[in-house]
Amino acid sequence: MTQISDAKKGILTDEMKHVAKIEGVSEDFILRSVANGTIVIPGNVNRDIDAAGIGAGLRTKVNATVGTSTDIVNFDEEVEKAQIAIDNGADCLMELSIGGDLDVIRNRVLDMSPLPVGSVPVYQAAIESIRRDGSVVYMTEDDLFNTIEKQAKDGIDFMAIHSSINIETLTRLKRQGRVTGLVSRGGSFMSGWIVENEKENPLYENFDYVLEIAKEHDVVLSLANGMRAGSIADSTDRAQIQELIILGELIDRSREAGVQCMIEGPGHIPINEIPTNVMIQKKMCSNAPFYMLGPIVCDVAPGYDHIVSAIGAASSAKAGADFICYVTPAEH
Repeated sequence: MTQISDAKKGILTDEMKHVAKIEGVSEDFILRSVANGTIVIPGNVNRDIDAAGIGAGLRTKVNATVGTSTDIVNFDEEVEKAQIAIDNGADCLMELSIGGDLDVIRNRVLDMSPLPVGSVPVYQAAIESIRRDGSVVYMTEDDLFNTIEKQAKDGIDFMAIHSSINIETLTRLKRQGRVTGLVSRGGSFMSGWIVENEKENPLYENFDYVLEIAKEHDVVLSLANGMRAGSIADSTDRAQIQELIILGELIDRSREAGVQCMIEGPGHIPINEIPTNVMIQKKMCSNAPFYMLGPIVCDVAPGYDHIVSAIGAASSAKAGADFICYVTPAEH
């Protein structure tokens, strides 16, 4: 059973009771909000963690990212970063490694973290395809789904899933054009795969299979925003809105299947467009929790993106974002 399926049956779980207590709200409010999908509680059935609620009416949560790169592979350092984030009040972690043994570092973070841990499965599927065959375009559908299932079994609590990058959104992007193109790593992996293989995105075409895996382990789907802008010039454009339409449809399917779900976005946007982006996301995605990546509110401060994104994140929280994420200069 999942938190949302229990809530729809009127079952108040221990996790819901815990969230109600630490947030200072009624248990009935949590029950109703989880049932209608406006609050999610990440917590894989294979892990025992401190439950955190994300969504409307709750404190805005902060996510901290850790992970190796292709240049620096130091597992101890990543675990130390995770511990520092935990000690300083992070609500969730995301393990985003692309260097070294990806299974080992993921499980080390899972083992040490009392917080919900997220991941981006397409990173591992793509990196292993590049190592094996030389290019992400040789990644198979089995590579994608086997990775999602493996990470779910390992205990990952929420996953960024790139299901909304599809032929339709790419067609609109090509027709419109952009100054800075695609900047999402996962979005670039999937768009390159679609174009080269002349096939639909398996994560979109077989979204029911994604839902099946997520439901079995009660993994929260963090539906990724692969079309997010990489510069102010591209903010809130047609490609981003087209993807948001797809995301809204996937939210409906997730809730019907008994799977918890939130939405990611939107990248680089000027500060005056933040309230608009939050409002549009909430309207088009049935008030699903909104996970803001950044946003980066200006393009003229390279090396200081930790400050620029902190401004964007604070403004987003004020406008109604439910989940914000730190950005470091080195990462960005």
